[in-house]
Amino acid sequence: QVQLVESGGGLAQPGGSLRLSCAASGFTFSNYAISWVRQAPGKGLEWVSGIYSDGSDSSYADSVKGRFTISRDNAENMVYLDMNSLKPENTALYYCAKRAAGPERPIIWSYLHEYDAWGQGTQVTVSS
Repeated sequence: QVQLVESGGGLAQPGGSLRLSCAASGFTFSNYAISWVRQAPGKGLEWVSGIYSDGSDSSYADSVKGRFTISRDNAENMVYLDMNSLKPENTALYYCAKRAAGPERPIIWSYLHEYDAWGQGTQVTVSS
C-alpha cells in the first residue's frame, strides 16, 4: 500500500536549519509530484512547497521562498525539505503528500483535495 513516512523534525532556534525527509513506498514514485504541507497549532493546513515528478521544477509558498528548498531522489524514493533561517512562525506539523494524478503539468499546488496520500507528519518547533 502507499506509504509516506516523514522524519527530521525537532527543535530549532530562530535562524537555524532543519532537513525534513519523506520516504515513499507502495507506488511508482517517479510518476508523482509530491508536496510538503504544514499545520500550525490551531490553524488549518497550509501548502508549503511542491516538486514535479521528474524533479525538474518546484514551487514554494511566498512565506518560505528563498529560505526553504525542496528536492527529491527518485532512485531512493525520497523527498527532502531543507529549511533555513527558521522563524517561530514556521512551528508546525509538517506532512508530505502525494498528488493523486500521474505525471501532470501544470499543477495548482495548493489544491489539497488533489492529494491522495499523506504521511503521519513530523513536528518542527522553532523557539529560543
